Amino acid sequence: MNFQRGNPKEEPEINLVPMIDVLLVILIFLVVSTTYSKFAELEITLPEAATQEIDKNVEKPQAIDITVNAMGEYTINQIPVKSTSMEYLRDSLRTAAQDQPDPLIIINADAKATHQSVITVMEAARLAGYNKITFTTEIKPGN
Repeated sequence: MNFQRGNPKEEPEINLVPMIDVLLVILIFLVVSTTYSKFAELEITLPEAATQEIDKNVEKPQAIDITVNAMGEYTINQIPVKSTSMEYLRDSLRTAAQDQPDPLIIINADAKATHQSVITVMEAARLAGYNKITFTTEIKPGN
């Protein structure tokens, strides 16, 4: 028995307002709880290589040659370093520099030397107070 013949049936409707409110609350929670990390950046000035004839009459600046081989062993001015600790390298650099205020540090690293062994030399030079560091390269014939 249907007593409501003349009344039209109500269509069900979906109310979107509560769903939008819940999505906004979730969005606000995500924005507030997200942490942004800033990566440490290292500014590096890359060297440029050029071949030119060096005038042998010009006086060379005082330099300390450091060689790093593939096994991570060091030599300072062709004298083997007994320990590979950063503190010992720092002291050896100060000894090699003698009374020079800021000598030029020349790093000769083997192609198979680890990055860490080269970074250790750079850090030891920084701890010794020396800022002038350069690297040697080998030019292949035919280039």
